[in-house]
Amino acid sequence: MDHTTGIDAERRRARGALSNRAGRYDLARDEVSDGWDIAEERPAFHTRVEIETPRSAISYNRSPDLPFDRSVNPYRGCEHGCIYCFARPSHAYLGLSPGLDFETRLIARPAISAVLAGELAAPRYRVAPIAIGTNTDPYQPLEREHGISRACLSVLAEFRHPVAVVTKGALVERDLDILAPMAADGLARVGVSVTTLDPDLARRMEPRAPSPLRRLATIRRLASAGVPVRIMVSPVVPGLTDHEIEAILAAGAEAGAQAASWIMLRLPREVSPLVQEWLHQHVPGRAEKVMTRLREMHGGRDYDPRWGHRMRGEGLHASMIAGRFRRAARQLGLDAPQPDLRRDLFAVPARPGDQLALF
Repeated sequence: MDHTTGIDAERRRARGALSNRAGRYDLARDEVSDGWDIAEERPAFHTRVEIETPRSAISYNRSPDLPFDRSVNPYRGCEHGCIYCFARPSHAYLGLSPGLDFETRLIARPAISAVLAGELAAPRYRVAPIAIGTNTDPYQPLEREHGISRACLSVLAEFRHPVAVVTKGALVERDLDILAPMAADGLARVGVSVTTLDPDLARRMEPRAPSPLRRLATIRRLASAGVPVRIMVSPVVPGLTDHEIEAILAAGAEAGAQAASWIMLRLPREVSPLVQEWLHQHVPGRAEKVMTRLREMHGGRDYDPRWGHRMRGEGLHASMIAGRFRRAARQLGLDAPQPDLRRDLFAVPARPGDQLALF
């Protein structure tokens, strides 16, 4: 039993979070030790999937930090279980814990591809690249069974709509039959996130995501099929993984990546206590260093959500990391901006019953 979290280690085996504390909208639902230490059989945190019918498919944002203004998210929650995932707090809106619930109580949205098709066909719709995978991973394990990300890609291909995919999942290779032809027409590219090259650290930090070597193999296969790939050093964990920046970029370039990006570790809302629990459990000798570096970058706070600041931080260490990344990317030829995805090919496909044009 871990007395800090009150949850037996065997119950959360192969999961990222150590605890399942309630989110900010469900404060009475904490699962913590009652202090009696009486043996009690409790079930393991098995993955459960619920179905949601979305009212809309495209989410719009106005963030100047992001290179896109719209996205589609086939799933809520993520079985990869990355402890640092900035999307964990979104589970609180569902009355679920951003901790273990986020990686075990998942929401699939199978109707989203049909809703997406309807939104793209609307007369007022104006085309711009859609991002898939910006909140939770579209190629997490349950995609193998549900195929929702593939269905969304099929819709985008039918409409000749530009798309940028972000993932850690090797299952993206399954959809090369869609992505490769789209990429050949300038309509698709993929970003693959690699946080560390250390397989032991990766397994503890990202317990159900593919290994670093497997992700590099995915980059190689995508690139070989003609799909432009960006290697994402994301997130950089100062004091833990920042020494790997150059090695990750070199491995990505060798695998065929054409571009690169990075983001500093972000600890919004419930993510901060979850990450601090994880640090003290898995890398206790580094925990204080990591948090000290982050607080130096955020004016003494665990996280500063200001636009223009939240992705990179500021100060000496943030500047050093940014400078090292720029230098390595330039030396490896990964610093050129990726070409804009094409918008001029977009067309609403004809549907049965549509009136045909006279000429």
